[in-house]
Amino acid sequence: MQVSLTTWLITIAVIAALFVFDFYAHVRKPHAPTLRESGFWSAVFIALALVFGVFVFLTWGPTYGGEYFAGYVTEKALSVDNLFVFVILMATFAVPREYQQKVLTIGIVLALVMRGIFIAVGAAAINAYSWVFYLFGIFLIYTAVKLIRDHGNETENVSENKMVVLARKFLPVHNEYDGDKLVTRIDGKKMVTPMLLALLAIGFTDILFALDSIPAIYGLTEEPYLVFTANAFALMGLRQLFFLIGGLLERLVYLSYGLSVILAFIGVKLVLHALHENTLGWINGGEHVAVPEISTGLSLTVIVGVLVITTVASLLKTRQTKETAGS
Repeated sequence: MQVSLTTWLITIAVIAALFVFDFYAHVRKPHAPTLRESGFWSAVFIALALVFGVFVFLTWGPTYGGEYFAGYVTEKALSVDNLFVFVILMATFAVPREYQQKVLTIGIVLALVMRGIFIAVGAAAINAYSWVFYLFGIFLIYTAVKLIRDHGNETENVSENKMVVLARKFLPVHNEYDGDKLVTRIDGKKMVTPMLLALLAIGFTDILFALDSIPAIYGLTEEPYLVFTANAFALMGLRQLFFLIGGLLERLVYLSYGLSVILAFIGVKLVLHALHENTLGWINGGEHVAVPEISTGLSLTVIVGVLVITTVASLLKTRQTKETAGS
């Protein structure tokens, strides 16, 4: 896949422009978005992601188009799971609803910048060392197991976030909000507000989420351009999704299990790919191992299938629970 520097620059400029537009059109003026507003703009950003996928399909062919869509669906699913933690963070720091958009938007932009760095490092490592796929695969399988093991423990005290702890240690922190200001002045002394702490927590948490999402998408495509754009479009609608499905999150009781299956599947796919490209001397004498490779089409089918089954099973479970409780 040949992507020119001009294409990269135009893509980054368009994505940056969309974030700037979103901020000035919806976030700059503090307000609690309505369900209608959140639904409309969620649909807009999903539509933009799909249109871009069609562009990739027509420009570089169905193989890369399929890789983009598989990556986008995976990143979107992982971002929905991340919303559980965001809900807890907002409650922990008691962020007023009208200011939550600003915290989410700035945190997401910081996360995209950091993910860009991770993507570049990952691409360089893959180009230099094919055995990196072994590490990515094993890490994803480990993450899948940990996700199942930690299911139901999302309500841990996220205020102990390391960035927040450092901020409280070295910065004078005021316990009350001053509008949407990050810094306020109390008795002539500058102090940071809980808004800044919430922003640090969201941004740092987003970076931690990238530790599994970046290897996961590299398991679906080795093209940095597709990795970056899939991440960008998945993050772009995350703020709207937060307000749109905030109440629905509690009903997706099996989402973590579904995501663990997806991560484990991609982890196995990466290990198989690493074996196929093997250069490690202590594995098959440094020769390639004849193992089957999982196609992009099969990957997309498994990912979408698991998400559909997980969602339907979750909704049926919560409905059954409500009926049992009401009887």
